[in-house]
Amino acid sequence: MTNFKLTISDINGKSLSKELKDNDANPLLGLQLGNETDASIVGLTGKLKLTGGSDKSGIPMRNDIHGAARKRVLLSKGVGLQDAETGQRVRKLMRGNTISEEIYQINCKFDGALPVETPVKDEAESTEEKTKDKKE
Repeated sequence: MTNFKLTISDINGKSLSKELKDNDANPLLGLQLGNETDASIVGLTGKLKLTGGSDKSGIPMRNDIHGAARKRVLLSKGVGLQDAETGQRVRKLMRGNTISEEIYQINCKFDGALPVETPVKDEAESTEEKTKDKKE
C-alpha cells in the first residue's frame, strides 16, 4: 500500500501536486534520485527527473547516501543543513537516495511546460447564472 505525493516543477517555474496510490505508485519504487522516468504515470507526455523528497516523518532524502535507510551523517553543507557557519559540522538524520515505501513526498522536474488549467468558476457565480436562465 504505497502512497506518494509528487510535486512536479517545469522549466518555467510552475509546479503542481499529484497523489499516486497503490498500483500507480509501484513504477517509482526502487528508483534513485537523479533517475528519469516516464511522465505518463501522472498523465503527462515526456520525462520526469527525480530531484528529492522526504519520508513520512519529514526526514529529507539526500543524493549522496546510498540505499533507502535512515542514517546519521556528518554534514558541513547541502540538503538538510540550515545556517551552518564556516567550519561547523553537524550530525543529522537523513534518508538515502532510493525510493521505498517509507517515502511520502517526491520532488520531480518535468522536461517541458506544464499544461495550463482553466480556472474554475465559484459556486456562487454559477448559481447566479442558473437563476438568471430560469427567470428568462
